[in-house]
Amino acid sequence: MTTFVLIPGGWKGSWAYEAVIPLLAGHDVHALTLTGLHPDDDIATVAAANLDTHADDVLRLLDRAHLDDVTLVGHSYAGMVITAAADRAGGRISRMVHLDAFVPRDGESWWSSVNDYFREVAVAGAATTGYAVNPPGARDPRRRPHPLASFMQEIRLTGEVDRIPRRDFVYCSGWEEQTPFAELRARLEADPAWQVHVVPTGHDVMHEAPEAVADLLLG
Repeated sequence: MTTFVLIPGGWKGSWAYEAVIPLLAGHDVHALTLTGLHPDDDIATVAAANLDTHADDVLRLLDRAHLDDVTLVGHSYAGMVITAAADRAGGRISRMVHLDAFVPRDGESWWSSVNDYFREVAVAGAATTGYAVNPPGARDPRRRPHPLASFMQEIRLTGEVDRIPRRDFVYCSGWEEQTPFAELRARLEADPAWQVHVVPTGHDVMHEAPEAVADLLLG
């Protein structure tokens, strides 16, 4: 039995993995909603939540559920989160899976890693409150305003994350005009520490191809 911890990307909660979780039946699966993304989080909680807050959310789950030998999965923004958490997890993470997700180096942030399209999304989305980025577009109504500070904070890494024995990156090739991950894909394909997988979907791979995601996680 494998232990999976699933972290959603920007604007989303644990429900982002609703199509994948049933396909992982028989395994120990934990899907997490990050601080500031709960429907009942107050203004102060949303305004204060940053990348460290979200990494701590993951670490608290590991402690609370006494989890070890964990496959840590992150989509999109959550690549920042799982990288920060894995670096601080004291060897409890055995595998990381970045689902069309950022793989930051020390000192990088979501803001520094995205392209102009997503910077414009962040600026326009934060104009209402100044502390939270409204969801772009008119898709799933469950999406929440995302804490701006988590997009802006630079990650600080000790190098422990580089000791994780298995690291997978999934590149979604079906949104080439907007993706911020093309250069990252090339970087990781040249790195023998990473396994790179390409799927022909848009960014929301968990809903567009849940079977492919489950097969990769179980492979």
